[in-house]
Amino acid sequence: MSNFEYIISSLPFLTYDYTYENGQGFYSVLEEIKENLGEEDTQTLDFLLEGFSAKSLGADFYAKALKSPLRFVREYFRFDLNLRNAKVRYLNRVLGRPEDMDVVSGKGEEEDQDLDIDGYRFTGGEFEESTRVQNALESASLLEREKALDDITWEKIDSLETFHYFDITAVLAYVTKLHIVDRWLALDEEKGRELFRKLVQEVKGTFKGVNYTES
Repeated sequence: MSNFEYIISSLPFLTYDYTYENGQGFYSVLEEIKENLGEEDTQTLDFLLEGFSAKSLGADFYAKALKSPLRFVREYFRFDLNLRNAKVRYLNRVLGRPEDMDVVSGKGEEEDQDLDIDGYRFTGGEFEESTRVQNALESASLLEREKALDDITWEKIDSLETFHYFDITAVLAYVTKLHIVDRWLALDEEKGRELFRKLVQEVKGTFKGVNYTES
């Protein structure tokens, strides 16, 4: 059985200025969390962590996420699907490729071809943050672009964890935010272009076919 009260009460408050203590890292924090999670909740957390890997984010993964009985998993990965597709379309425009090339849509080979999720045919549904995401992607500063996108993601997580305090949703929301923080702990102004190269590589790994050459 999961001890959510202990888990949540022992976790530090997260901000972008957060730093690990006593040599801890992202995965050591995860291990501490898992020590107090039941088997089913651990499997849910592992599924969330799988979604942090670009290699996992194909149509099959999103189809499974959008069928999850847990609202946080469904709606976070619906947002993630729309966000990643927006990034791909942006890169397509920059590179002069067809706009919808390599976006994730339809169903994966492992899923029913007639799958209907929440009234949508795997389109991701309404993307409320679309305008803000587009504005962020158009930013001339690569660091500001990533910061703006992470701000939007952070706010989305906030909205999904409202009224969840001592349950698996609270844990998932924390880990998702910690994943954002973990990226930024290693960044400084000199690594801005490296961050953009990482963004392109993630897209290339998830949506094959992008051929980017930095000018």
